[in-house]
Amino acid sequence: AAYVKALIIIVYVCVQTVIGKIMLLLFPEIVKKLVLKSGLKTSMTQNPKFKYEDWGPTFFSLRFVKTVARSLIMNCADEAFKGSPAPNTRVVDLENKEHKVLDFVKDNRPLEAHATDGWAFKNNVDIKQHKTLSDRFEAATLLLSEEPPCPVVVDTMDNVTSAKYAAMPERLYVVLNDRVIYKGEMGPWGYKPEEVRLVLQKLN
Repeated sequence: AAYVKALIIIVYVCVQTVIGKIMLLLFPEIVKKLVLKSGLKTSMTQNPKFKYEDWGPTFFSLRFVKTVARSLIMNCADEAFKGSPAPNTRVVDLENKEHKVLDFVKDNRPLEAHATDGWAFKNNVDIKQHKTLSDRFEAATLLLSEEPPCPVVVDTMDNVTSAKYAAMPERLYVVLNDRVIYKGEMGPWGYKPEEVRLVLQKLN
């Protein structure tokens, strides 16, 4: 059932992308207004580092379709559901030591970056898709330069954590007592930090 749903969404995205591409060529200003209006529902329009030209047109590219397809197929292995035990998958720190992801459950979720030879915004950090664990360490090191207020770890090369948490391309969770108490929608559309903030405030 999950794969059928993924296939339907992929077909829908393909059709939407073709229509969007045609509209972008014929009516660029109208498309811009529609995309910006849609972007207000997420955090994309609120990031001062990016302007519409950096992210808007990327939604009508082949790379976007391929990334959506890959993400949906990987996310079919989802095992993290609200109210259920959180999958305790393997992750690796920057000293190449393995941990369980729930070892970090008390801290904030690490930030992520998109690979630029997959779907990515323009003028973003230049990170290629990871072929080795060293590639992931390199990306994590770039993130550390921003001094995030949380531990930074990377997924193993079998992507088991991304799969079990349906975290492609990104997703927010709140885990308490080893159980999922909040599961966000798939990003970037369903990426809503304000919802996480409300959940955490209620816990306090």
